[in-house]
Amino acid sequence: MKSLNIDEFEFSQGYLFYWDKIERCNYFLNNIVKTAQRQEVVDGRLVSFLLNDPTSDGGQWDMLVNLITKHGLMPKKCFPETYSCEASMRMNAILKSKLREYAKVLRDLLAKNPSAEEVTQKIDEMMASIYKIVGICLGIPSERFTWEYYDKSKAYKSIGPVTPLEFYENYVKNVFNVEHKVCLVNDPRPSSFYDQTYTVDCLGNVVGGRPVLYNNQPVEKLLQLVAESLKAGEAVWFGCEVSKRFASKQGIEDLDVHDFKLVFDVDIQTPLSKADRLIFGESAMTHAMLFTAVSLDENGEVKKLRVENSWGEDRGEKGYLVMTAEWFKEFGFEVVIDKSFVPPEILKVFDMEPIVLPAWDPMGTLA
Repeated sequence: MKSLNIDEFEFSQGYLFYWDKIERCNYFLNNIVKTAQRQEVVDGRLVSFLLNDPTSDGGQWDMLVNLITKHGLMPKKCFPETYSCEASMRMNAILKSKLREYAKVLRDLLAKNPSAEEVTQKIDEMMASIYKIVGICLGIPSERFTWEYYDKSKAYKSIGPVTPLEFYENYVKNVFNVEHKVCLVNDPRPSSFYDQTYTVDCLGNVVGGRPVLYNNQPVEKLLQLVAESLKAGEAVWFGCEVSKRFASKQGIEDLDVHDFKLVFDVDIQTPLSKADRLIFGESAMTHAMLFTAVSLDENGEVKKLRVENSWGEDRGEKGYLVMTAEWFKEFGFEVVIDKSFVPPEILKVFDMEPIVLPAWDPMGTLA
């Protein structure tokens, strides 16, 4: 916005959503092939997990990076949202039905020992139908576009015709390079180690794209790097379990916001440690939001954070929430930080071979 001298700007969510659906369906079909080649049985835990939700709307930061670096970005004015972009349930139901049908077809084909070319041809045939369904629901973005706008001085400006990828590389990347961000997590389970990288089996959206990669660090380090980023004017994307100790209407995430002990004479959620909640199914990453400001105490420690959510302006203060540092320590799991704020010893961890977590691990997909 500063570089273009404009007051407001919004990227097309519909454009990214279109390509995410296309890529994710293709990724699912390739996962079906991969799991069949690994001799995974249909009613086993892995294939059952994949079939349960073949194409969700949730994801991870690295999946967004895949979309942007392959397909680019587009202004919202050049590809506005449709009904199915804002309410995707029916479109997803159609896609999931077809993908499960195609999974059966692919596994039957693979049982006959086909060539790689035959498998690829079959997936291409299936994807033609997927393109049609997604295109009808979301519209089909143009390969090139021209964006016309007025800057703050009321001067007419025009960018284009350009491809979405050219738009990202020429007008966005120099200000916000998505490939220069890294994903740090806090997984305190005894089976997980700090200063170690992790990935998740069968989690992704672009075949051959950047894998989902986590760098496990203590939660205090995550908060420190969040504060440094925010003080430098860099907002921070993060993942958490949003529903716990959350006063939604008021927009408050605080361990003391609800007094269960007073009402029921028992406490819930917090009697288990963060690690045990992950182990026993009481916690998981469920939602992604954005840190936009931080409040520090007299010692420079994080006290509370301002959060921008995506649920509309009727929650909190025009869509903004307040989160305490203590809440994040319990229910925050992931932050995306620019490499310029990350110490070299933490960046070096990314050179390690990642440990592969199972597809159903609670450190998997965010909603």
